[in-house]
Amino acid sequence: MQTAFTNICERMGQSQELSEFKCGTVIGCHLCNKSIREISLLLNIPQSTVSGIRTKWKRLGTAATQPQSEQGQTMLKHTLRRSRQLSAESIAKDLQTSCGLQISTTTVRRELHRMGFHG
Repeated sequence: MQTAFTNICERMGQSQELSEFKCGTVIGCHLCNKSIREISLLLNIPQSTVSGIRTKWKRLGTAATQPQSEQGQTMLKHTLRRSRQLSAESIAKDLQTSCGLQISTTTVRRELHRMGFHG
């Protein structure tokens, strides 16, 4: 017998992307002036997911998944906030050990320069 608690526990931790069709359906419902709650009930997906898709579509003009390079830039910013006096070599090593990114010191320097860090 499956209880409500068991059902919730089975769903916890499941992080999977919606298909392009479902994302398009969410955007289509939004364009037809449906509320987040109505879209959520209609498509049987959480309201937070509907809200996230709408926000991404409004901000970027698309609901497609963004490339992994943004994740690397975010990690680089967090590393720099800890200490601004790290060398490019130590930043590259830190990123390789902490999140498994294969990154060269030249790439670190280029990204730092692009983000406005000079010197």
